[in-house]
Amino acid sequence: MSQSRLSSFIEAVINIIIGFSINFTANWLVFPLFGWQISTTDNLLLGAIYTAISLIRSYTIRRWFNARIHKAASQLAGDAP
Repeated sequence: MSQSRLSSFIEAVINIIIGFSINFTANWLVFPLFGWQISTTDNLLLGAIYTAISLIRSYTIRRWFNARIHKAASQLAGDAP
C-alpha cells in the first residue's frame, strides 16, 4: 500500500518540528563554544531557513522512495511491464 501525499507531508512536518527543536538547542549550546554569539531572534531565523530546506528535502525523499517501492511492488505483482 502506498503512502498518501498528506501522510508524507505530516511525517515530514513532525520530523522537522523535532529537528528544529534539536537544532535550536544545539545552536544555543554549541555556538558559544566557538565564540559565536547570536540572538534568540537570529537563532529562530536561522532555524526557520534550515527547517524550510529540510521540509522540502524530507518530503521529496519520502515521495521518491514511496514511488520506487510502489513500482517495485507492482512489478512483483505482475502489474507493470
